[in-house]
Amino acid sequence: MSDNPPRPPEELAARLDALRANVGKVFLGKPEVIRLALVALLADGHVLLEDVPGVGKTLLGKALARSLACRFARVQFTPDLLPGDLIGVTVYREKTGEFVFQPGPLFTEVLLADEINRATPRTQAALLEAMAERQITTDAETRRLGPPFLVVATQNPHEFEGTYPLPESQLDRFMLRVKVGYPDREAERAILLEHRAGEPVDHLDPVLGPADILALQKRTRDVKVDPAVAEYVLQVVGATRTHPEVVLGASTRAALALYRAAQALALTAGRDYAVPDDVKTLAEPCLAHRLVTRGWTQGGHPDAGPVVREILSKLKVPA
Repeated sequence: MSDNPPRPPEELAARLDALRANVGKVFLGKPEVIRLALVALLADGHVLLEDVPGVGKTLLGKALARSLACRFARVQFTPDLLPGDLIGVTVYREKTGEFVFQPGPLFTEVLLADEINRATPRTQAALLEAMAERQITTDAETRRLGPPFLVVATQNPHEFEGTYPLPESQLDRFMLRVKVGYPDREAERAILLEHRAGEPVDHLDPVLGPADILALQKRTRDVKVDPAVAEYVLQVVGATRTHPEVVLGASTRAALALYRAAQALALTAGRDYAVPDDVKTLAEPCLAHRLVTRGWTQGGHPDAGPVVREILSKLKVPA
């Protein structure tokens, strides 16, 4: 039995607030975006940041990584990036006469996959096993990743030149897709002042270490979810499968992701129990990118956010 009693949820929320405040020192004007990124971290998921260039997607990823005392790697995805550039390669050492595996940047704890949809589908697929199973198999040998292991990916909208839409199987590996959006006028003014002398993110100090993250992830799994709230999750997911505008509804993996994300959101609020509003807040960022809707074009499927919002408006919220 451990000599250290479990910390109360209020204390854990305070530590999370310190992490959120640290990231917020450089990523200004978007506290809810930061909160969603922390939800993915606590729920042991991955997060996809999507929006037009220049709104701070990469900055958020770097700020989160620097706030965690974890091994960090950043990969700029380009059309000529190969799977071996991510996973690593086996090289022959003449002096020893041996083949030695040289690990790639995937062997880290926090990975920033910048502009992930500028790489070819073959390279994108190299992330599948790593994201889903926290492992990489090369030369018939399986190598574990983490824990912790967090992928923070950014992508530009599909209509931008030189992008390859992520396939449904790849999108399904991201627990949350978050649209960053433009900052308001006051936040943008503060950004101008903060960045005129350099990059503030380079001076951030870590506030949580790997052991802290694993402890918080364990506590997240202990957050209570009332059967009525769990049933609400199933109703939302089930409604995506029967909606007339949806060709492929949310999977059981999506339901589990929404359930775990609701637990994490509750923890960030200092609660040890989830409420229906947690599910409502997370339904769109958790489900919309997993749905295949009508109107497919070469650039991908239309945004399913309006479908999720319509479903939420029609379902009765449990008391």
